[in-house]
Amino acid sequence: MAKTILAVDDSASMRQMVSFTLKQDGYDVVEANDGHEGLARLKERRFDMIITDLNMPRLDGIELVRSVRANPTSRGLPIVMLTTESQDARKLEGKAAGATGWIVKPFKPEQLLAVVKRVIG
Repeated sequence: MAKTILAVDDSASMRQMVSFTLKQDGYDVVEANDGHEGLARLKERRFDMIITDLNMPRLDGIELVRSVRANPTSRGLPIVMLTTESQDARKLEGKAAGATGWIVKPFKPEQLLAVVKRVIG
């Protein structure tokens, strides 16, 4: 059975790129346009991994990570930040919140797939 990944980003084109890349490699992908919608999707079904942007309206990626980590049913879910932010301070903030990994945009499809395979197989 295919593993399911939640892709959270306020950019429709970025969600489409992530989704296309992952689906080409056999993953199921559910999209959400911000952290608030991402949390709603988490209540609807089980995911194997979350890939999220950092800067989004309503609920940003750091707050999404904190919310996921605070919930006992999703506490161990791998979460990779996919963002234009590359400063060490932001990476440390993401790690402190509980992010599993960090990819800087723009990304190469093979780079995204390598991270996903390393995290969830």
